[in-house]
Amino acid sequence: MKPALSAFATFTFALFTAIACDADENGKSRLETSPRHHEWVAVKAGDRTVHAYLAFPEVKGKAAAVIVIHENRGLTDWVRGVADQLAAAGYIAIAPDLLSGTAPGGGKTSDYPSEDAAREGIYKLPPDQVLADLDAVADYVAALPAASGKVAVAGFCWGGAATWRFADHRGGKLAGAYPFYGTGPDTPEGVDGIAVPVHGFYGGNDERVNATIPKSTELAKAAGKTFEPVIYEGAGHGFMRSGEAPDGPAADREARTKAWERWRELLKKL
Repeated sequence: MKPALSAFATFTFALFTAIACDADENGKSRLETSPRHHEWVAVKAGDRTVHAYLAFPEVKGKAAAVIVIHENRGLTDWVRGVADQLAAAGYIAIAPDLLSGTAPGGGKTSDYPSEDAAREGIYKLPPDQVLADLDAVADYVAALPAASGKVAVAGFCWGGAATWRFADHRGGKLAGAYPFYGTGPDTPEGVDGIAVPVHGFYGGNDERVNATIPKSTELAKAAGKTFEPVIYEGAGHGFMRSGEAPDGPAADREARTKAWERWRELLKKL
């Protein structure tokens, strides 16, 4: 029998589950009221079909694109809300559901019976399949008539680590890379292919992830690559999500605001 959770652990789990739900509700509300054009697309990746969510900016002229890689819970309303916020800032955003075809009946994230089941599915994904799916998504969005051809990548948590891997894999075909609180590379092979600056975003109270920053910094420097991490003190893991909830921790809300300001300034350089 598994040991019972302490009262504090139970309370903490319930609190952060509620905050996550609030953030998803905010994302859903944002999507329902957004004036921007959104659509679902089916992207072919070899013999696979990757379902992806597209958000278009209201701009004159062609726009750069940002691939948004979801967390370990899959493509949620919150992630789609991030895509809309990027579109509001003037960029085409595409959020692929990398769990496409893996849910019961060959479904996607929304077809998993629970978040825990989706997490289990995430960690069963073959790494090469993830990269192939992202390649297909990058090629698709770059070729859109409204796109400038420049494509950047960003990701959160599991998606932050995937951002590092895709930047190394995609090389000079990317215009920028923005990992949010995702573990970084720990071998020279993990940075050799990177051809763009990597700008990282981290919470101060996230030692599991932050413990990888020194090694990634060392490897990037040795390989002549640019890695610029910023740590937002007091913020926890997942602050971009929890900081969006009205009742989220104050430090997370402040970190989210500052991170968005920094990210928007960086995206202007694309």
